[in-house]
Amino acid sequence: MKVLYLADIRFPLERANGLQTMRTCGAVADRGHHITLVVRVDTRGRRRDPFAFYSMVKSPHFELRQCNVRGLPPIRRASYLAMALACTMRVRRTSIVISRDLGVVDLLLRLPRTLRPPIIYESHGFAPTMAVDRARAVTGAGRVSEMKQRRLVRRERRVWHSADGYVSTTRALRNELDERFGPRECVAVIPNGVTLHSDRRLRPPPLSAAPTVAYAGHLYPWKGVDVLLRALALLPEARGAIIGGNPNEQDLGRLRSLAREIGIADRVTFVGMVEPHRVRERLLDGDVLVVPTLASPFASRYTSPLKLFEYMEVGKPIVASDLPSIREVLRDGANAVLVTPGDAGALADGLRRVLTDQRLANAIARQAFDDAALYGWDRRAERLEQLFGEVLAKCSLPPTAGVREA
Repeated sequence: MKVLYLADIRFPLERANGLQTMRTCGAVADRGHHITLVVRVDTRGRRRDPFAFYSMVKSPHFELRQCNVRGLPPIRRASYLAMALACTMRVRRTSIVISRDLGVVDLLLRLPRTLRPPIIYESHGFAPTMAVDRARAVTGAGRVSEMKQRRLVRRERRVWHSADGYVSTTRALRNELDERFGPRECVAVIPNGVTLHSDRRLRPPPLSAAPTVAYAGHLYPWKGVDVLLRALALLPEARGAIIGGNPNEQDLGRLRSLAREIGIADRVTFVGMVEPHRVRERLLDGDVLVVPTLASPFASRYTSPLKLFEYMEVGKPIVASDLPSIREVLRDGANAVLVTPGDAGALADGLRRVLTDQRLANAIARQAFDDAALYGWDRRAERLEQLFGEVLAKCSLPPTAGVREA
Protein backbone atom coordinates (compact mmCIF):
# COMPACT_ATOMS: atom_id res chain seq x y z
CA MET A 1 0.00 0.00 0.00
CA LYS A 2 1.16 3.55 -0.70
CA VAL A 3 0.38 6.35 1.73
CA LEU A 4 0.75 10.11 1.38
CA TYR A 5 1.08 11.97 4.70
CA LEU A 6 0.61 15.76 4.54
CA ALA A 7 1.92 17.96 7.37
CA ASP A 8 2.19 21.73 6.98
CA ILE A 9 4.94 22.11 9.57
CA ARG A 10 8.59 23.18 9.39
CA PHE A 11 10.74 20.12 9.68
CA PRO A 12 12.27 18.83 11.81
CA LEU A 13 10.05 20.34 14.47
CA GLU A 14 10.98 20.36 18.16
CA ARG A 15 7.36 20.05 19.29
CA ALA A 16 5.48 16.80 19.87
CA ASN A 17 3.65 17.25 16.56
CA GLY A 18 6.88 16.68 14.63
CA LEU A 19 7.96 13.64 16.64
CA GLN A 20 4.51 12.04 16.46
CA THR A 21 4.30 12.57 12.71
CA MET A 22 7.78 11.20 12.01
CA ARG A 23 7.41 8.16 14.26
CA THR A 24 3.97 7.32 12.88
CA CYS A 25 5.28 7.46 9.31
CA GLY A 26 8.33 5.39 10.23
CA ALA A 27 6.19 2.71 11.86
CA VAL A 28 3.89 2.51 8.82
CA ALA A 29 6.96 2.14 6.60
CA ASP A 30 8.31 -0.61 8.87
CA ARG A 31 5.17 -2.62 8.11
CA GLY A 32 6.15 -2.68 4.44
CA HIS A 33 4.02 0.18 3.13
CA HIS A 34 5.55 2.97 1.06
CA ILE A 35 4.84 6.28 2.78
CA THR A 36 5.67 9.77 1.55
CA LEU A 37 5.73 12.58 4.12
CA VAL A 38 5.42 16.09 2.68
CA VAL A 39 6.54 18.89 5.04
CA ARG A 40 8.15 22.35 4.87
CA VAL A 41 11.88 22.97 5.09
CA ASP A 42 12.95 24.64 8.34
CA THR A 43 14.16 28.04 7.15
CA ARG A 44 14.89 29.40 10.63
CA GLY A 45 18.45 28.08 10.87
CA ARG A 46 20.89 25.51 9.56
CA ARG A 47 19.47 22.49 7.79
CA ARG A 48 19.14 19.40 10.00
CA ASP A 49 18.61 15.80 8.95
CA PRO A 50 15.18 14.80 10.31
CA PHE A 51 16.17 11.14 10.58
CA ALA A 52 19.19 12.06 12.73
CA PHE A 53 17.18 14.61 14.74
CA TYR A 54 14.56 12.01 15.64
CA SER A 55 17.14 9.21 15.96
CA MET A 56 15.58 7.10 13.21
CA VAL A 57 17.13 4.83 10.58
CA LYS A 58 16.33 5.70 6.98
CA SER A 59 14.08 3.23 5.19
CA PRO A 60 13.57 2.60 1.46
CA HIS A 61 9.84 2.59 2.24
CA PHE A 62 9.89 6.08 3.79
CA GLU A 63 10.25 9.07 1.46
CA LEU A 64 10.57 12.54 3.00
CA ARG A 65 9.82 15.55 0.82
CA GLN A 66 10.75 18.93 2.29
CA CYS A 67 9.16 21.75 0.31
CA ASN A 68 11.21 24.93 0.13
CA VAL A 69 8.30 27.21 1.05
CA ARG A 70 9.21 30.72 2.18
CA GLY A 71 7.61 34.09 2.85
CA LEU A 72 5.08 35.41 5.36
CA PRO A 73 2.79 32.86 7.08
CA PRO A 74 -0.18 33.40 4.68
CA ILE A 75 2.12 32.91 1.68
CA ARG A 76 3.68 29.80 3.20
CA ARG A 77 0.24 28.40 3.93
CA ALA A 78 -1.08 29.05 0.44
CA SER A 79 2.05 27.54 -1.10
CA TYR A 80 1.78 24.40 1.01
CA LEU A 81 -1.92 23.98 0.20
CA ALA A 82 -1.09 24.20 -3.50
CA MET A 83 1.62 21.58 -3.00
CA ALA A 84 -0.80 19.32 -1.09
CA LEU A 85 -3.33 19.56 -3.91
CA ALA A 86 -0.70 18.75 -6.53
CA CYS A 87 0.62 15.75 -4.57
CA THR A 88 -2.88 14.42 -3.97
CA MET A 89 -3.85 14.73 -7.64
CA ARG A 90 -0.82 12.61 -8.59
CA VAL A 91 -1.69 9.81 -6.19
CA ARG A 92 -3.66 6.85 -7.53
CA ARG A 93 -7.12 6.24 -6.12
CA THR A 94 -5.90 2.98 -4.57
CA SER A 95 -3.56 4.87 -2.23
CA ILE A 96 -4.34 6.58 1.08
CA VAL A 97 -3.89 10.25 1.96
CA ILE A 98 -3.74 11.10 5.67
CA SER A 99 -3.23 14.35 7.57
CA ARG A 100 -3.81 15.80 11.02
CA ASP A 101 -4.25 19.27 9.47
CA LEU A 102 -7.98 20.11 9.41
CA GLY A 103 -7.58 22.84 6.79
CA VAL A 104 -5.60 20.61 4.44
CA VAL A 105 -8.15 17.80 4.70
CA ASP A 106 -11.09 20.17 4.24
CA LEU A 107 -9.51 21.50 1.05
CA LEU A 108 -8.73 18.06 -0.40
CA LEU A 109 -12.25 16.82 0.29
CA ARG A 110 -13.57 19.49 -2.08
CA LEU A 111 -12.04 17.55 -4.96
CA PRO A 112 -14.51 15.26 -6.78
CA ARG A 113 -14.31 11.70 -5.46
CA THR A 114 -13.44 10.46 -8.94
CA LEU A 115 -10.32 12.64 -8.96
CA ARG A 116 -8.90 11.89 -5.54
CA PRO A 117 -7.79 8.93 -3.41
CA PRO A 118 -9.42 8.09 -0.05
CA ILE A 119 -8.62 10.73 2.58
CA ILE A 120 -8.25 10.14 6.32
CA TYR A 121 -8.24 12.87 8.94
CA GLU A 122 -6.41 12.33 12.22
CA SER A 123 -7.99 14.54 14.87
CA HIS A 124 -6.20 15.62 18.04
CA GLY A 125 -9.07 17.77 19.29
CA PHE A 126 -12.21 19.70 18.36
CA ALA A 127 -10.76 22.74 16.58
CA PRO A 128 -13.01 25.51 18.00
CA THR A 129 -12.48 24.34 21.58
CA MET A 130 -8.75 23.97 21.02
CA ALA A 131 -8.47 27.45 19.53
CA VAL A 132 -10.34 29.10 22.40
CA ASP A 133 -8.60 27.06 25.08
CA ARG A 134 -5.14 27.72 23.74
CA ALA A 135 -5.83 31.43 23.32
CA ARG A 136 -6.91 31.54 26.95
CA ALA A 137 -4.13 29.37 28.32
CA VAL A 138 -1.04 30.01 26.22
CA THR A 139 0.98 33.02 27.29
CA GLY A 140 0.64 35.92 24.87
CA ALA A 141 -2.10 34.40 22.68
CA GLY A 142 -5.01 36.53 21.55
CA ARG A 143 -8.78 36.12 21.64
CA VAL A 144 -10.55 33.88 19.11
CA SER A 145 -13.48 35.63 17.43
CA GLU A 146 -16.94 34.06 17.33
CA MET A 147 -16.82 34.22 13.54
CA LYS A 148 -13.67 32.09 13.48
CA GLN A 149 -15.18 29.65 15.95
CA ARG A 150 -18.27 29.22 13.75
CA ARG A 151 -16.05 28.74 10.70
CA LEU A 152 -14.09 26.02 12.51
CA VAL A 153 -17.31 24.27 13.56
CA ARG A 154 -18.49 24.19 9.94
CA ARG A 155 -15.12 22.83 8.86
CA GLU A 156 -15.18 20.14 11.55
CA ARG A 157 -18.70 19.10 10.49
CA ARG A 158 -17.74 18.87 6.81
CA VAL A 159 -14.66 16.78 7.52
CA TRP A 160 -16.48 14.49 9.97
CA HIS A 161 -19.17 13.72 7.38
CA SER A 162 -16.97 13.70 4.25
CA ALA A 163 -13.62 12.14 5.19
CA ASP A 164 -13.30 8.55 4.04
CA GLY A 165 -11.68 7.62 7.35
CA TYR A 166 -11.28 9.30 10.72
CA VAL A 167 -8.78 8.87 13.55
CA SER A 168 -9.40 10.19 17.07
CA THR A 169 -6.55 10.08 19.58
CA THR A 170 -8.89 9.72 22.58
CA ARG A 171 -12.24 8.05 23.26
CA ALA A 172 -13.52 11.27 24.84
CA LEU A 173 -12.92 13.16 21.59
CA ARG A 174 -14.62 10.47 19.51
CA ASN A 175 -17.65 10.52 21.86
CA GLU A 176 -17.87 14.31 21.63
CA LEU A 177 -17.81 14.22 17.83
CA ASP A 178 -20.49 11.51 17.81
CA GLU A 179 -22.69 13.69 20.01
CA ARG A 180 -22.13 16.83 17.95
CA PHE A 181 -22.43 15.44 14.44
CA GLY A 182 -23.88 11.94 14.73
CA PRO A 183 -22.17 8.56 14.29
CA ARG A 184 -20.11 7.69 11.22
CA GLU A 185 -18.31 4.70 9.70
CA CYS A 186 -14.57 4.07 9.44
CA VAL A 187 -13.58 5.87 12.63
CA ALA A 188 -10.89 4.53 14.96
CA VAL A 189 -9.59 5.62 18.36
CA ILE A 190 -5.80 5.37 18.06
CA PRO A 191 -3.76 7.03 20.84
CA ASN A 192 -0.25 8.33 20.39
CA GLY A 193 2.71 6.01 20.83
CA VAL A 194 6.20 5.51 22.17
CA THR A 195 9.48 3.98 21.07
CA LEU A 196 10.05 0.69 22.91
CA HIS A 197 13.82 0.50 23.30
CA SER A 198 15.53 -2.87 23.05
CA ASP A 199 17.44 -2.21 26.28
CA ARG A 200 14.38 -1.16 28.27
CA ARG A 201 14.17 -2.62 31.75
CA LEU A 202 12.38 -1.87 34.96
CA ARG A 203 14.35 0.38 37.26
CA PRO A 204 12.96 0.22 40.82
CA PRO A 205 13.16 3.70 42.33
CA PRO A 206 15.35 4.00 45.42
CA LEU A 207 14.06 5.81 48.48
CA SER A 208 16.60 8.59 48.08
CA ALA A 209 17.24 11.21 50.73
CA ALA A 210 17.08 13.84 47.96
CA PRO A 211 14.79 12.40 45.27
CA THR A 212 14.40 14.07 41.88
CA VAL A 213 10.91 14.82 40.58
CA ALA A 214 11.10 15.21 36.80
CA TYR A 215 8.80 16.78 34.21
CA ALA A 216 9.30 16.77 30.44
CA GLY A 217 7.32 18.81 27.95
CA HIS A 218 6.36 22.34 27.06
CA LEU A 219 5.89 25.02 29.70
CA TYR A 220 2.59 26.56 28.61
CA PRO A 221 0.40 27.56 31.58
CA TRP A 222 -2.10 24.74 30.89
CA LYS A 223 0.70 22.21 31.31
CA GLY A 224 0.63 22.96 35.06
CA VAL A 225 4.36 23.30 35.68
CA ASP A 226 3.70 26.21 38.04
CA VAL A 227 1.58 23.82 40.13
CA LEU A 228 4.49 21.37 40.16
CA LEU A 229 6.86 24.09 41.41
CA ARG A 230 4.46 25.02 44.21
CA ALA A 231 4.17 21.33 45.12
CA LEU A 232 7.96 21.07 45.31
CA ALA A 233 7.93 24.00 47.74
CA LEU A 234 5.90 21.72 50.06
CA LEU A 235 8.49 18.92 49.73
CA PRO A 236 11.74 20.38 51.07
CA GLU A 237 13.57 17.07 50.63
CA ALA A 238 12.85 16.84 46.88
CA ARG A 239 14.59 18.33 43.88
CA GLY A 240 12.98 19.19 40.55
CA ALA A 241 14.13 18.73 36.96
CA ILE A 242 12.16 20.59 34.28
CA ILE A 243 13.02 19.26 30.82
CA GLY A 244 11.81 21.46 27.97
CA GLY A 245 10.91 25.05 27.34
CA ASN A 246 11.68 27.33 24.43
CA PRO A 247 14.09 30.13 25.44
CA ASN A 248 12.38 32.40 22.89
CA GLU A 249 9.02 32.12 24.67
CA GLN A 250 7.88 33.80 27.89
CA ASP A 251 7.07 30.69 29.87
CA LEU A 252 10.61 29.67 30.77
CA GLY A 253 11.36 33.06 32.30
CA ARG A 254 7.99 33.11 34.06
CA LEU A 255 8.67 29.77 35.75
CA ARG A 256 12.24 30.67 36.69
CA SER A 257 10.87 33.80 38.37
CA LEU A 258 8.26 31.74 40.21
CA ALA A 259 10.93 29.32 41.46
CA ARG A 260 12.90 32.25 42.87
CA GLU A 261 9.78 33.84 44.35
CA ILE A 262 8.77 30.73 46.31
CA GLY A 263 12.33 29.96 47.40
CA ILE A 264 13.11 26.76 45.50
CA ALA A 265 15.43 28.06 42.77
CA ASP A 266 18.35 26.19 44.32
CA ARG A 267 16.41 22.90 44.18
CA VAL A 268 15.06 23.11 40.62
CA THR A 269 17.09 22.59 37.45
CA PHE A 270 15.66 24.00 34.24
CA VAL A 271 17.28 21.73 31.69
CA GLY A 272 15.80 23.53 28.71
CA MET A 273 14.90 22.09 25.33
CA VAL A 274 16.72 18.90 24.35
CA GLU A 275 16.60 16.86 21.15
CA PRO A 276 13.85 14.22 21.20
CA HIS A 277 16.23 11.26 21.34
CA ARG A 278 17.91 12.71 24.45
CA VAL A 279 14.74 13.11 26.53
CA ARG A 280 14.76 9.48 27.65
CA GLU A 281 18.19 9.68 29.28
CA ARG A 282 17.02 12.75 31.21
CA LEU A 283 13.93 10.90 32.41
CA LEU A 284 16.07 8.04 33.63
CA ASP A 285 17.72 10.48 36.07
CA GLY A 286 14.37 11.15 37.76
CA ASP A 287 12.95 9.18 40.68
CA VAL A 288 9.32 10.17 40.03
CA LEU A 289 7.85 11.52 36.78
CA VAL A 290 4.99 14.02 36.76
CA VAL A 291 2.12 14.99 34.43
CA PRO A 292 0.68 18.09 36.20
CA THR A 293 -1.72 19.13 33.40
CA LEU A 294 -4.54 21.52 34.33
CA ALA A 295 -8.23 20.74 33.84
CA SER A 296 -8.79 22.80 30.70
CA PRO A 297 -11.35 21.58 28.12
CA PHE A 298 -8.52 20.74 25.71
CA ALA A 299 -6.48 18.76 28.23
CA SER A 300 -9.45 17.06 29.86
CA ARG A 301 -10.85 15.53 26.67
CA TYR A 302 -8.28 15.65 23.90
CA THR A 303 -4.71 15.32 25.10
CA SER A 304 -2.82 12.08 24.40
CA PRO A 305 0.60 13.24 25.60
CA LEU A 306 3.68 11.62 24.10
CA LYS A 307 5.59 12.27 27.30
CA LEU A 308 3.12 10.17 29.28
CA PHE A 309 3.94 7.14 27.16
CA GLU A 310 7.65 7.94 27.41
CA TYR A 311 7.30 8.03 31.20
CA MET A 312 5.69 4.59 31.15
CA GLU A 313 8.40 3.17 28.89
CA VAL A 314 11.31 4.08 31.20
CA GLY A 315 9.87 2.21 34.18
CA LYS A 316 9.63 5.00 36.77
CA PRO A 317 6.62 5.75 39.02
CA ILE A 318 4.21 8.36 37.68
CA VAL A 319 2.08 10.97 39.44
CA ALA A 320 -0.44 12.60 37.10
CA SER A 321 -3.48 14.84 37.01
CA ASP A 322 -6.78 12.98 37.27
CA LEU A 323 -8.31 13.95 33.91
CA PRO A 324 -10.65 11.92 31.66
CA SER A 325 -8.08 11.82 28.85
CA ILE A 326 -5.35 10.68 31.25
CA ARG A 327 -7.63 8.01 32.74
CA GLU A 328 -7.87 6.39 29.31
CA VAL A 329 -4.26 5.29 29.90
CA LEU A 330 -3.53 5.55 33.64
CA ARG A 331 -5.40 3.99 36.57
CA ASP A 332 -5.03 5.33 40.08
CA GLY A 333 -3.17 2.92 42.33
CA ALA A 334 -2.55 0.49 39.46
CA ASN A 335 -0.05 2.13 37.10
CA ALA A 336 0.09 5.65 38.55
CA VAL A 337 -1.03 7.90 41.36
CA LEU A 338 -3.69 10.34 40.12
CA VAL A 339 -4.28 13.67 41.86
CA THR A 340 -6.66 16.62 41.64
CA PRO A 341 -5.59 18.87 38.73
CA GLY A 342 -4.34 22.34 39.59
CA ASP A 343 -3.99 21.61 43.32
CA ALA A 344 -0.39 21.96 44.53
CA GLY A 345 -1.23 20.40 47.90
CA ALA A 346 -2.81 17.35 46.27
CA LEU A 347 0.17 16.97 43.94
CA ALA A 348 2.58 17.23 46.87
CA ASP A 349 0.58 14.56 48.73
CA GLY A 350 0.69 12.26 45.70
CA LEU A 351 4.42 12.71 45.32
CA ARG A 352 4.92 12.11 49.03
CA ARG A 353 2.96 8.83 48.80
CA VAL A 354 5.25 7.55 46.08
CA LEU A 355 8.45 8.82 47.69
CA THR A 356 7.68 7.23 51.07
CA ASP A 357 6.07 3.96 49.97
CA GLN A 358 8.59 1.79 48.14
CA ARG A 359 6.06 -1.00 47.57
CA LEU A 360 3.56 1.36 45.93
CA ALA A 361 6.28 3.01 43.83
CA ASN A 362 7.54 -0.35 42.59
CA ALA A 363 4.04 -1.65 41.83
CA ILE A 364 2.84 1.31 39.77
CA ALA A 365 6.18 1.58 37.95
CA ARG A 366 6.06 -2.09 36.97
CA GLN A 367 2.46 -1.92 35.73
CA ALA A 368 3.09 1.25 33.72
CA PHE A 369 6.23 -0.34 32.27
CA ASP A 370 4.26 -3.41 31.18
CA ASP A 371 1.38 -1.29 29.83
CA ALA A 372 3.77 0.74 27.66
CA ALA A 373 4.06 -2.27 25.36
CA LEU A 374 0.44 -1.60 24.31
CA TYR A 375 1.43 1.80 22.94
CA GLY A 376 4.47 1.10 20.78
CA TRP A 377 4.57 2.90 17.45
CA ASP A 378 4.28 -0.48 15.73
CA ARG A 379 0.95 -1.06 17.50
CA ARG A 380 -0.22 2.37 16.34
CA ALA A 381 0.79 1.56 12.76
CA GLU A 382 -1.05 -1.75 12.97
CA ARG A 383 -4.26 0.03 13.99
CA LEU A 384 -3.83 2.55 11.18
CA GLU A 385 -3.28 -0.31 8.74
CA GLN A 386 -6.58 -1.85 9.83
CA LEU A 387 -8.34 1.48 9.25
CA PHE A 388 -6.70 1.83 5.82
CA GLY A 389 -8.13 -1.56 4.88
CA GLU A 390 -11.62 -0.60 6.08
CA VAL A 391 -11.49 2.65 4.11
CA LEU A 392 -10.35 0.96 0.90
CA ALA A 393 -13.04 -1.70 1.31
CA LYS A 394 -15.70 0.97 1.80
CA CYS A 395 -14.46 2.74 -1.32
CA SER A 396 -14.49 -0.65 -3.14
CA LEU A 397 -10.76 -0.41 -3.85
CA PRO A 398 -8.18 -3.20 -3.48
CA PRO A 399 -5.57 -2.74 -0.69
CA THR A 400 -2.76 -2.16 -3.17
CA ALA A 401 -1.53 1.16 -4.43
CA GLY A 402 0.78 3.06 -6.67
CA VAL A 403 1.89 6.59 -7.36
CA ARG A 404 2.12 8.02 -10.84
CA GLU A 405 5.45 9.51 -11.72
CA ALA A 406 5.32 13.29 -11.90
